[in-house]
Amino acid sequence: MSVLFFAENIEGKFHKPVFEALTYASDVATKLNTNVIAISLGTVDVEELKKLSSYGVNKVLNVADAKYNTFNSAMYASVLQLAIEKEMADLVIMSSTFNAKSLAPRLSAKINAGLVTNAIELPDINNGFTIKKPVYSGKGFGLFRIATDKKIVTVAINSYHVTGGNEGNAITEDWAPQVNDTGLNIKVLETIRQKGKISLPEAEIVVSGGRGMKGPENWGMIEELADILGAATACSKPVADVGWRPHSEHVGQTGLTISPDLYIAIGISGAIQHLAGVSGSKVIVAINKDPEAPFFKAADYGIVGDAFEVLPKLIEAAKKIKAHA
Repeated sequence: MSVLFFAENIEGKFHKPVFEALTYASDVATKLNTNVIAISLGTVDVEELKKLSSYGVNKVLNVADAKYNTFNSAMYASVLQLAIEKEMADLVIMSSTFNAKSLAPRLSAKINAGLVTNAIELPDINNGFTIKKPVYSGKGFGLFRIATDKKIVTVAINSYHVTGGNEGNAITEDWAPQVNDTGLNIKVLETIRQKGKISLPEAEIVVSGGRGMKGPENWGMIEELADILGAATACSKPVADVGWRPHSEHVGQTGLTISPDLYIAIGISGAIQHLAGVSGSKVIVAINKDPEAPFFKAADYGIVGDAFEVLPKLIEAAKKIKAHA
C-alpha cells in the first residue's frame, strides 16, 4: 500500500494548502509504514517540484504536458486513476480546494473508493480507518469510517500544521500517461484569478464587514486594517448581494467556508448562515453596536460599539504595534 498525493499547482506554483495536506499525507504514510508518491499535473518549474521532496515525499510523478495547465476534473481523474494503478496506491490524499471538490468525487466513482472530505485529524487506523471532520455547518464533528479497499481523503484548509522545509531526496519521474480524452465534453476556455490579493481560503487573518458598514464608500477602513495585519478581506452575503463587495469575498453557508487563525467580523450580526462559513476559525473577534447580536455567542472576543468609532482606534493600535515589531 502506498499513498498517492495530488500536488495541485496554481499557475505553476504550490501554495500553503498543498503543503498542509502534504504534511498530513506524510504523517499518514508514517503511521501506515509506507511511502508517499506525489503527482503534479501541468507545467511546473523544477525548483518548485523540489519543494515537494522536503515534505516526506519519496517520489514525484511529473506530468508536464501543457494540456494539464488548465484544470479539467474529468481529465485529471483519468490521470490519477492511471497513477493509482501504476503505483499500486490504496490511499489518495489532496487538499480541500475548489478543484478538489469536483475532482475527488469523480475519482471516487471511477475507482470505487470511499471518500471523506475536509478531514481535520489523522485517521484512526486502530479503529478501521476513521476520519474526523466538521458536520452540520461546523456545529459539530463526525467520525467516518472508510471500509473500501481504495480510499480518498481531502484535508481541510488551515486545519493541519505544516512541517518540512528540509532537504529531501525524492526521485522525480517524468511521466506521460496515455489518457483517452475523446469523451470529454467540457472545455475550459478561460480561468480568471484575482491578482494582488491574499486568497481568502488560504488567509491566516481575515477582516470581514457586514451591513453595519452602511455602504461601500466606508470599506476603506476594512481594507486599511487588513493591509496592516496582512489579512484578506471578506463580507457577509447581504453585502455581496447589494453589490457593495464582490461575491468572491462572500463567506458563509452559500459562499466560501474559511478557517483562518483570526477572523474579525465588523458590523455583522452573526446569522447561522454566516457562522456556518467561519466557525472553523481558531479565534473570532466580533465588533457590533448591538449587544444582543448573535455573533457575540460564537466569538472568543467581543467589542460592543459603533464600527465607525472602534475601527479607527483598532487601525491606530495596529499601526503602533507594527511600527515596533
